[in-house]
Amino acid sequence: MRSVKAVVLALAYLGFGFSLPGLADEGGAWQYEVTPYFLAAGLNGTVGVRGVRSDVDMSFGDIWDHLDAGLMGLFTARHGRWMYGLEGVYFKIADEGAKTVTGPFGQVNVSGALQVTTSVYIYQGSVGYRLLDEKTKLDLIGGLRYTKLQADADVQITTVPGIVFPDGTISAGGSESWTDGVVGLSVLQPVAENWALVGYVDAGAGGSDFTYQVIAGVNWMFAKDFTAKAGYRQMYWDYENNGMVWDMTASGPYLGLGIRF
Repeated sequence: MRSVKAVVLALAYLGFGFSLPGLADEGGAWQYEVTPYFLAAGLNGTVGVRGVRSDVDMSFGDIWDHLDAGLMGLFTARHGRWMYGLEGVYFKIADEGAKTVTGPFGQVNVSGALQVTTSVYIYQGSVGYRLLDEKTKLDLIGGLRYTKLQADADVQITTVPGIVFPDGTISAGGSESWTDGVVGLSVLQPVAENWALVGYVDAGAGGSDFTYQVIAGVNWMFAKDFTAKAGYRQMYWDYENNGMVWDMTASGPYLGLGIRF
């Protein structure tokens, strides 16, 4: 179910207080930063729609082949030790097929048996407080992450003995939305002039049973008010409700540009 895999990739973009420590305090004035970014994530796990499940093992190249649309961005504001962030993600994936499908008809191994189109909407608000404001910057982050999934799947199995659907096809579709609360830590460690290492970890639950995120990267302030950001991110969700299953890990390198004003 490649489309669903790619959707999780979109989720992996979420909750990124990790770039917030990059905003330096200048005399207590408000500081703002906008960061458009890109995440080349692959997906691994299980996705399900109304009792129809499929295993996911998809590289970024596979996701890119089926990407219909994508938009991601982060806005942050800092005043003194306090930080406020808002992130939005939209992704739409058109799927080609999955090799393993499990449903009310049992399990079959059929190439191209499952066609899926999935849209993902993610919004997260975060609040951070700077615990350590020396050369090393350490922030405590808390946030609420809202996720909405819309998936339409067509299972077409006409060549497997013992499996019979009207016209050889069964369709499953639906949408789910949930909110998770997350708590994390973010650290910024300068290593050279205009260069700094970034680390971030969070974990939480709520609508999902469990979710976490781990980030390691580097920031390079190559010009006044412009910072290039690169690194590696991994995010996991364990969600199941009303036949919708999202047990998925998304991981891969990211690249972004922070613009201060």
